[in-house]
Amino acid sequence: MKKNSRKTIESKFELWYYSYMTITWYGHSCFRLETKDFSLLIDPFSPQIGLRPPKIKDNIVLVSHDHYDHNNIEGLQEGSLLIKGPGEYEVKGVFIKGIQSFHDKIQGQGRGLNTIYAIKMEDMTIVHMGDFGQGALSEEQIEKIGDVDILMIPIGGVYTINYKEAVEAISQIEPKAVVPMHYKVPGLKVDIEGPEKFLKEMSLTPEKAEKSYKIQKKNLPAEEMKLVIFTL
Repeated sequence: MKKNSRKTIESKFELWYYSYMTITWYGHSCFRLETKDFSLLIDPFSPQIGLRPPKIKDNIVLVSHDHYDHNNIEGLQEGSLLIKGPGEYEVKGVFIKGIQSFHDKIQGQGRGLNTIYAIKMEDMTIVHMGDFGQGALSEEQIEKIGDVDILMIPIGGVYTINYKEAVEAISQIEPKAVVPMHYKVPGLKVDIEGPEKFLKEMSLTPEKAEKSYKIQKKNLPAEEMKLVIFTL
């Protein structure tokens, strides 16, 4: 057997034997977190934004706030759990904490409330910031978020924090890996900025992922932060 072929077989065996998670991005702030027997969907959007929404087939659906580009639950299946706000939840060993925040810098008076979700599954903590727009995190929010493996954070500005504020929030949270979201992509009808300024500000070489990305706890960096950017 060729050496390279053996490495490929060992790599495939490792993915099967050890638990891992597949993260799929559908554009905007919509992600699916999936294991071999569990699926969780975050912030499904309306087709009005110009992108194709995913079909809902998940055990849990999270909605960070009630705006059409984040709360399209059409087709929600019977038996699926819909979570739409702060609180603590547990389904099949997956733990979710919803943390209240603001969609704007005036205590929610302009755009309302937003929920940050901290999700614990496959021995990793994934935090989805929703349409976080308040600027800096409060000490209470940081404490509730806790240690973070993967941070999904908006960077497009206008309706959320901008690229500079995103970098500041990342420094507050100190995750092992960062996944930017809620930025301009081809076909999106929402007027927000693209990822270029954020990538320059971060000064990290991004690891590019095509729509889906497999991750295991042991592959997360011990020191230097990992930046993962998806392409549709």
